[in-house]
Amino acid sequence: MLDNFPRGTICIEDIEIGMTRHLVKEVTDRDIELFAEVSTDHNPVHLDDAYAQDTIFEGRIAHGMLTAGLISAVIGEQLPGHGTVYLGQTLKFLAPVRPGDIVRAEVRVTDMDIAKRKVVMVTECSIDGKPVLKGEAVVLAPSRKFD
Repeated sequence: MLDNFPRGTICIEDIEIGMTRHLVKEVTDRDIELFAEVSTDHNPVHLDDAYAQDTIFEGRIAHGMLTAGLISAVIGEQLPGHGTVYLGQTLKFLAPVRPGDIVRAEVRVTDMDIAKRKVVMVTECSIDGKPVLKGEAVVLAPSRKFD
């Protein structure tokens, strides 16, 4: 284990194309309320049952960026882990996430430049195997050369 990196951090020297990591989380009403508070996005489609029932979603949905935040959690906690710096992220929202949904957020390494410490990953969130979010992340991974 590296002295300056917590357990679970994967340095650029150890990352391989095809590596994957994931997390699974149930999105709760509390998650949505806290996200609204932190982000200041109080759109009633997220918070008001009666309002949301009359929208194209026919019910409340989680903030899209709350779902995208699960991707950030996988990257920041697992692959590469602590010390990772986000450089970019594309997102395509495919379906709504509702309170009570169990979301699987996964990242998979598709390309890397060891000399520049850059890692490219396909990112996806799904519910029961159905994608609800797809994208691509580019990150700067930690390196043992700088510990």
